Amino acid sequence: MLAEDWATIARAPIFRAMDETLLRSVIRNREPRRYGRGETIFQQGDPADAFFLVLDGWVKLYRAVPNGDEIVVALFTKGETFAEAMMFRGGCYPACAEAVSPVRLLRVDGRHLRDAIMKNPQISLEMLAAASLHLRQLVEQIEQLKAQSAPKRIAWFLLSLTTARCGPVEIALPYEKTLIANRLGMKPESFSRALARLRAFGVEVDRDRVRIADVRNLLGFVADGDPTAASCRVLVLRGSCPDETCKLRRPSAQGGRRAAAG
Repeated sequence: MLAEDWATIARAPIFRAMDETLLRSVIRNREPRRYGRGETIFQQGDPADAFFLVLDGWVKLYRAVPNGDEIVVALFTKGETFAEAMMFRGGCYPACAEAVSPVRLLRVDGRHLRDAIMKNPQISLEMLAAASLHLRQLVEQIEQLKAQSAPKRIAWFLLSLTTARCGPVEIALPYEKTLIANRLGMKPESFSRALARLRAFGVEVDRDRVRIADVRNLLGFVADGDPTAASCRVLVLRGSCPDETCKLRRPSAQGGRRAAAG
């Protein structure tokens, strides 16, 4: 495994409480596996005996519906873990996982992780923190799907792909537009129309490349004229907001009720 891979593993929330010896005992020198675009990682109904860390690329979790369509549950990229909650529930994976780009994944055996938690209970607190972030992201996603216009949903998505907060930037779309549309709760034709409306805010699209004339202008659009609040919200969703007192870190009363209702 590459030194960069170990650095990515050590930064993952679920592993942060482990010292190097304990971490290596959990990983057990397991080598990452490569998956091609469209390759299945696990199927809905497979035994949930492991979770995964993305080292490179993008993975989607989805559920198939009776009419043959797919409902995308979540997308994960480098440094993010998935299926850990499913693993601790026992039983089977309730969704499918598929590579949506060439991807490298580290598979972590559930039994080894449970042994590590017995040696260091702090790991369970880190796992709860990671689960809390996933829940927060899900609540934000539901809010966007129900309360925001299609152009704003697309703008939020584009902003999540860059660390720039002002000036021009060029972004490479990480996967095909049909999947982005699915993720944002739109039909492909609605996605195309909404994307075209963002030209008024300096967004130009050329196949899989997106150019934003001024990121701050787009931040102002999504936050109704308050680009600072929008910037902070993007960082919170990534779990990387540097302001510990930021009110956006704490779920609002309304958001908490939604989460409890779920």
